[in-house]
Amino acid sequence: MNIRTPLLATDVVIKLWENGGFRGIVLIERLNPPKGLALPGGFVEVGESVEEAALREMKEETGLEVKLKRLLGVYSDPSRDPRGHVVSVVFVADAEGKPKAGSDAKLVHVYKLEEIPLDKLVFDHGKILSDFLSSL
Repeated sequence: MNIRTPLLATDVVIKLWENGGFRGIVLIERLNPPKGLALPGGFVEVGESVEEAALREMKEETGLEVKLKRLLGVYSDPSRDPRGHVVSVVFVADAEGKPKAGSDAKLVHVYKLEEIPLDKLVFDHGKILSDFLSSL
């Protein structure tokens, strides 16, 4: 049987805190195409829950131990990723510490909410962050 389904991924809006104060959200500059800014995230591995994948990907790409707080939504538009049909489960999380780029993150940036460069985001991450900002 040849079953074709979308790939499953997870992305996380990381709210970064320092000494009880909100610093901003964490975005990565992608090392691989498509180039640009993105939420940290990645593919769910076989045998892994989306929550486990989210925690693993955040550690790999940002060096941060995050605490998942809530589900923002599931993004499934077949054209959201130029590499193919990818469905992403998107969480909102809290973290403290200094992010450090790893895995397929070239650089890590922290943006205040009013300074998020929505026009520089790849995939549908501009829509995801607009949805996040609307949920506050």
